[in-house]
This record gives sequence, C-alpha cells and structure tokens, in this order.
Amino acid sequence: MEGEDERSEDDRSFSKASIPKRIAICAAGAIVNIIFAVVVYFIVMATSGVYISNVIDSTISGYAAEQAGIQSGDAIIELDGQKVNNKYDLNKVMEEANGEEVPVKVERNGEILEFNIKPTEVQSKVTGMYLDDKCKVIMVDKGSSSEKQGIQANDVIIKINSEETNGDTNKLIETLQQEGTGTILLTLQRGKAEINIEFTPDYVSTYYLGVNMKLAPDTFLNRCYYGIVETKTFVFSIIDNVKQLFTGRVGIDQMTGPIGIGEMVSQTNGFKEFIYLMALISISLGITNLLPIPALDGGKILILIIEAIRRKPMKQENEINIQLLGFSILIALSIYVSYNDILRLF
Repeated sequence: MEGEDERSEDDRSFSKASIPKRIAICAAGAIVNIIFAVVVYFIVMATSGVYISNVIDSTISGYAAEQAGIQSGDAIIELDGQKVNNKYDLNKVMEEANGEEVPVKVERNGEILEFNIKPTEVQSKVTGMYLDDKCKVIMVDKGSSSEKQGIQANDVIIKINSEETNGDTNKLIETLQQEGTGTILLTLQRGKAEINIEFTPDYVSTYYLGVNMKLAPDTFLNRCYYGIVETKTFVFSIIDNVKQLFTGRVGIDQMTGPIGIGEMVSQTNGFKEFIYLMALISISLGITNLLPIPALDGGKILILIIEAIRRKPMKQENEINIQLLGFSILIALSIYVSYNDILRLF
C-alpha cells in the first residue's frame, strides 16, 4: 500500500490517513486470521456430536465425591465459586484449587445442595520429555527432570535398564510407567555417541473429585452452546501459550516453523483433524502478528500509538531502523526454528 513503507504526499496514501484508520488497516489482516480460525473451530466443535455435560453419570468408589455424598444424576453448577458448564470447567477449577478444600454446589431434583470437599490426591510419574514414534526426543520441558538430568531434544533412547527399546515408543512409555520410584538407567544415542543417564522422573500430584460426567443430548441448541464453550477454551489456550513463551515457561527450541507445520499437516488423521490444525495455525498467526514487535503489524500499531501520544510522527529514519532491527530478529528466529524442525525430522 502506498505510504505504508515510505511516506507519501498523496492524500489517498496510508501515511496521510488518520491514526485510527492506519491502526485499523494494520490490525485488519491479523483480525481476519483470528475470526477465520474462531469460525472454523466453532463449526468443527458444533458438528462433532460429542459434548460432555455438567451432570454426573457415576461417582468413583473411594474418591472424594462419593465420600461426601454426591450422587449420580447431580448437576455440578458451581465449583469454588466458579460456574461449571462441562467437564473441562471442572478440571480447570480443580487444577487451580491444587488440592485445597473447595465448595461445591449441585442441583438434585430441583434442589440446590452445597458441599465442602477436599479432592482425592493421585500421584503420577512425569518425565518432561516428548517422543516421536521411534523413541526420539522431540522436546524437553523447561525445569523438568529430563532437562535437569541432561536429556536433550534429538536424543534417541535406545535402551532402558539395559534392555533394547528397538524404536518402540509405546513399549518404552509403558516400561517407564511400570518402573518403581527409583532410578532408571537410560541409554541415549546422541550423534555418534552413546550416553548413559541415571534418570529419576518427577512425581506430580493431581486432584480429583472422582466423578464421571454424562454426555449432553445431541440437539441443535447443545451443538451451538458447546461449540461456543469449546471455542472460548480454544482461544484462551492459544493466548496462554503465547504468555508462556514470554514468561519463559516455553522455550524457543519448542517452537515450530513452516517445516514442522508441514510435517504436522502430513500426519493429520482425517478431515476434522486437518481443519483443527488449520484453525490453530490461523489463530496463532493472528495473535502473534498483533504482538508489539517491530516488523509485525503489532509493532506498527505500537509506533502509531506512540505517534498519537507525541502528536507527531517518528522520524522516518528511526522508524525504518526499528523495523529493520525487528525484521533481522525475526529472520534469525525463523532460521533457528527451521533448523530445529530439520533436526526433529532426521
């Protein structure tokens, strides 16, 4: 567009438009990406036909809900002061409560009952590493036992307790889960070298009420309702992932570029999975493009906001230098991410 990269004296050019119009133009592409992803995801979710309600189908013997007197047919309407629409809302609140006693409101035969329940603690083994189907480490979580004990992306686990894995990831995972609480001997192939690591996994506590939820009736209204609920969860999960990148909970080496995305697309199973991935890519691009980073649309919007506050445009030379710096950083990041994608493939 004339006047977008270099200022123009033409009255119809980008640089002569008002600041609100220029901000709208810069944001338009990213917003279209986000809207497209939201619409596509809603359609997928609204046609999936499987929706989990907030009505209890059964309680699990020995768990907190049964012990508190909650029964099959009860509808959980509120948990720890938060409204519960489905099982995902329930799981989110339970994760936030982190084992503390929570107030629970249920509806039983038109009557509202209140309980205070301390969730049941279940410990599980967590390694913090993610494997492909040939026992190759794709990614390692920051701060996990795998990272602390020296396991790296692109390592291949060839033995566990001196027994060959033969590239069978399912068998490896099963063996890791079956091992006791002690140290596990892992033999890794790193390049041409074999490395032995005495590996001790982390143990994390997960807290459960101990309920199985009923499926919601497959009606048009439920399809729309649960489509909206699922889409809202999807959007906020993407925003949370972006936050994790900037807070250091997710490392740059865990990012995926065009090569990795192409590999994921090739591995999609069925039309719905492909559409879901397309929506994921579209909304990720939209949100990322709105970040206030030079060379992205969000960076241009930030410069325009600064111009509005200062009531005069930034010097063109300074603006170009800022954009070039941002562009250089993005190119370097793209090369690094693509390099990691290639390593994961081979």
